[in-house]
Amino acid sequence: MWRDFKAFIIRENVLALAIAVVLGAAAGKVVTAVVEDFIMPIVSAVTPNGAWQTMTVAIGSVRFKVGDFMSVFLNFLIIGFVVWRISKAFIPKAPTPSGPITKPCPYCKMAVDPQALRCPHCTSQLTGESATPRLSGT
Repeated sequence: MWRDFKAFIIRENVLALAIAVVLGAAAGKVVTAVVEDFIMPIVSAVTPNGAWQTMTVAIGSVRFKVGDFMSVFLNFLIIGFVVWRISKAFIPKAPTPSGPITKPCPYCKMAVDPQALRCPHCTSQLTGESATPRLSGT
């Protein structure tokens, strides 16, 4: 039974997922601390005395905490921006292809993958310069 459980954990990448969750939670705490300790004091200094965070709208006997919602939403936007910038700093850009993405078929002039051996449009062989076009069905 222990061997089956150990094989399940290793084969199904449960261990890798658990490590990712733990690291994600730790990274979330770091980002939240950066936002609350460094960015939100600047936002609070710019906004008038922070009273907007306790603003409510009353409709009849119902009170909506509009200020609290705006505060949480602003916090979400700032955290999202910080996470986006951190990910841009640490995740490398995908390399751009150096060669041509397509080439024209010498027979029908349609765009074809540079490594294609046949044109998908006119079915001509593209392996040599002297190749002649082949019509489908002949």
